[in-house]
Amino acid sequence: MVLELLALRGLGLGDLLTAVPALRALRQSFPRHRITLAAPRSLAALLPLTGAVDDQVDVRGPGPVPFERADIAVNLHGSGPQSIEALRAGDPGRLISFGVGPPWQDGVHEVRRWCGLLEWHGIPADPADLTLGISDRTGPVIVHPGAAYPARRWPPERFAEVAAALDDVVVTGNAEEVPIARRVAELAGLPEERVLAGRTCLADLIDLVSRARLVVCGDTGVAHLATAFCVPSVVLFGPVPPSEWGPPPGWRHVALWAGHKGDPHGRRPDPGLLKIEVSEVVDAALEVTS
Repeated sequence: MVLELLALRGLGLGDLLTAVPALRALRQSFPRHRITLAAPRSLAALLPLTGAVDDQVDVRGPGPVPFERADIAVNLHGSGPQSIEALRAGDPGRLISFGVGPPWQDGVHEVRRWCGLLEWHGIPADPADLTLGISDRTGPVIVHPGAAYPARRWPPERFAEVAAALDDVVVTGNAEEVPIARRVAELAGLPEERVLAGRTCLADLIDLVSRARLVVCGDTGVAHLATAFCVPSVVLFGPVPPSEWGPPPGWRHVALWAGHKGDPHGRRPDPGLLKIEVSEVVDAALEVTS
């Protein structure tokens, strides 16, 4: 008889990467269970690298979750109530979640949040277990100017100044971020072939980051890929502080933050993010790659 464990994390790339230590903890503590992750199908290329997931169901957001009667259901998505109700609808034998266990706390680093949830339930978890591989650093410098919301997007004109100050730069982004990437490249004097935005699937992006010399980006999923492959990075934070979403200390990562909190879903660049100067980013880039 196969024992089933279902974990819900119906969010984006960075969200999944911050949950890797928790998923690996579940694998260690429940070796006889088949672990199914409820997450967007677009993230499928990442799952084999975690070593923690056997199967996947395509879920975006808190549900519904097309999975019934799991022996254990683990809510790695949020505090509820939607995600809790979505998992309860499948009638699991046991539910591990905020809201039915420890209370949700604001201001906790996202990696530690989910490890802490498991530890409250007696499941050991190591927040430092983030690595998916080690970059050989033979690839280019990646400048990634996009982010999910305008509040987290440093101006492309500034990214262009940074790109112009560095060697062997490519500009990445998803299909929606192609205009931003092209603007950065044009202002930096980079040829069209250096714009990879809209031309890479997730597997391609993983391969690119896994070989990169440096990643320069805002608070977005690519920053977490840099952490996962131990690639030196400079990450620009605002309006969310690095204490909640930043890279771990001591891994040749620099998290720049002006100390201003705001709305992460805002429609214009956060005032704190705009306080970060080009010279700070260039100096940090040279520091972590020296």
